[in-house]
Amino acid sequence: MMALSEYLHELLPVISQTLASSAAEVDRRGEFPTANFALLRQHGLLSFALPASAGGGGADLAACRAAIAAVAQGEPSTALILIMQYLNARRLGDDASWPADVRRQVAQSIAQHGALINALRVEPELGTPARGGLPATTARRAADGWRISGEKIYSTGSVGLSWFLVWGRSDDADPLVGAWLVPASAPGIRIEEEWDHLGMRATCSHRVVLEEVWVPLENAVNVSRWSTPCPALNDEENLWMAVLLGTLYDAVARAAQREFIRFLQQRVPANLGQPLASLPRFQELTGRIETLLFTSRTLLDSAAAGQIAAADAAKVKQVTIDNAIRSVQLMVEHIGNHALTRANPLERHLRNVLCGRIHTPQDDVIFTAAGKAALLSDRSE
Repeated sequence: MMALSEYLHELLPVISQTLASSAAEVDRRGEFPTANFALLRQHGLLSFALPASAGGGGADLAACRAAIAAVAQGEPSTALILIMQYLNARRLGDDASWPADVRRQVAQSIAQHGALINALRVEPELGTPARGGLPATTARRAADGWRISGEKIYSTGSVGLSWFLVWGRSDDADPLVGAWLVPASAPGIRIEEEWDHLGMRATCSHRVVLEEVWVPLENAVNVSRWSTPCPALNDEENLWMAVLLGTLYDAVARAAQREFIRFLQQRVPANLGQPLASLPRFQELTGRIETLLFTSRTLLDSAAAGQIAAADAAKVKQVTIDNAIRSVQLMVEHIGNHALTRANPLERHLRNVLCGRIHTPQDDVIFTAAGKAALLSDRSE
């Protein structure tokens, strides 16, 4: 039997090339990339991070990083939805805190049917929950279950999801706060297709409106009292999120780098008589970009191998995304008008990579936390 590393080595370049062949059209249309997910399901990549005990591939972080890098170099919106799939599916092993029957139902739908799952957390008025505050989305307790009402924006994957993990609050005096599992097909759900973004256009991160949506009592799968809150993610989950998000935008920069090098090798100005790649100016620039991406690759590989503490996960995300953005900006800046032409892939890569900064935690939170930790450390010595 072929080892997992050999399987990935053969499969992932093919996946990347296939997705890249339609990426410009996927971006132009801004519709859910159904064909891409059919391809990923065919090769077992939708259940790749699902624990083996739940019928999935049981892939570790390094293997999932390799899969996300390949998908993102092909079509990054698909990769972002897949990241959310991995982050949520990997929690469905035998040790999950969810009610066993609920966990098995979701895991089976992923393993057998390629069902997609994601958390819906951001609200129109509150914004991201990472900044604190109670959600307006309310789960009202009834005799036979919960009735959930509220609105979620920036709901990555929306129209393609089978399961929503809806962040909300109960109607108790000391409310339960956390995630309620909601089937995407449940009556009372409406998706307003308002996502029309600069980049990552095919994530279909639309507004999801829930009006008195009923779910069973046991679908309060990950909740805690407001007075005694539990963190949304543990250290390991934060590390996975940082590495996979960093990998996505690093992959966008690497796809841009290939286009950039190809341009320098093929562009022969009449007054020069040889390719731009022969000029020291562009050789130095290419080296600067390569060094930025080398730094990112080293960080991401080290984090995926468990060589970086989970406490430093957010720093890895910040550095790798910042390096990706800076790299693509340098390419575009030095190529000029050619790079900003809609027919040039660099224009699309620039729009996509700029979206890297919006993911939680944002830079100000990362730097403030790192600064406080450094200052306290110095003070104690």
